[in-house]
Amino acid sequence: MKVGAVVLTMGNRPEELRALLDSVAKQDGDPVEAVVVGNGSPLPPLPEGVRTVELPENVGIPAGRNVGIEAFGPGGSDVDVLLFLDDDGLLPGTDTAELCRAAFAADPGLGIISFRIADPDTGVTQRRHVPRLRASDPLRSSRVTTFLGGANAVRTAVFQQVGGLPDDFFYAHEETDLAWRALDAGWMIDYRSDMVLHHPTTAPSRHAVYHRMVARNRVWLARRNLPALLVPVYLGVWLLLTLARRPSKTALRAWFGGFREGWKTPCGPRRPMKWRTVWRLTRLGRPPVI
Repeated sequence: MKVGAVVLTMGNRPEELRALLDSVAKQDGDPVEAVVVGNGSPLPPLPEGVRTVELPENVGIPAGRNVGIEAFGPGGSDVDVLLFLDDDGLLPGTDTAELCRAAFAADPGLGIISFRIADPDTGVTQRRHVPRLRASDPLRSSRVTTFLGGANAVRTAVFQQVGGLPDDFFYAHEETDLAWRALDAGWMIDYRSDMVLHHPTTAPSRHAVYHRMVARNRVWLARRNLPALLVPVYLGVWLLLTLARRPSKTALRAWFGGFREGWKTPCGPRRPMKWRTVWRLTRLGRPPVI
């Protein structure tokens, strides 16, 4: 099973990027070919053999990763599995690629694997990095309904069947959009606690566009993927959850601005999931209303 890796960078973490690429090169089994996409910035010097793509402008996370996918042929067809890794992450184990090969080979219906993200100094995994509602035990592997964007492996047959990440999302919820389309096509998603990416502990709100993008893209996510009856339920629940978290006035203003933008702007093609997919999501512990 051929494995490739896609790393998206803005060129501002050259030391971390090189360390990540070194950890990819040290993987057991057949070599993992890496593609690094410079998202609107020139790339620093990289190890020999790493393929590069430099984009003239920052096109956002999903569009940048889609460029990396296409660098491996249409829909990533030159390889069987693609790893997507944050440029400031690091694979501490040398067996991650082999674990991925084994997992996909053992389960033909498995489409996506979400890795466990752990702080390199403390070993702590943040609750938000466990892609399920019952997140208190990050060491428990399970079937899930979404995955982590910068720490995952995807069978390239998924992209060839349901398409890539939604370019226009730019940042936030692009993984859930792909996950819902993959689940609707019959694929499964696993969270594997034994496949670890070291990554410094951060807050998602470090991104200046966080609150606006989260709100806008959540509306787009619902409009694109949910049956019409569930769209107001899903968005209503998230509105109440946002208010319950008592964000600052500035954050709340940005959130409501993004929420309005999500309704007023095109969201891309609408392909509502089947009701049996809604039931699958519910049985997996996360009905698509939260």
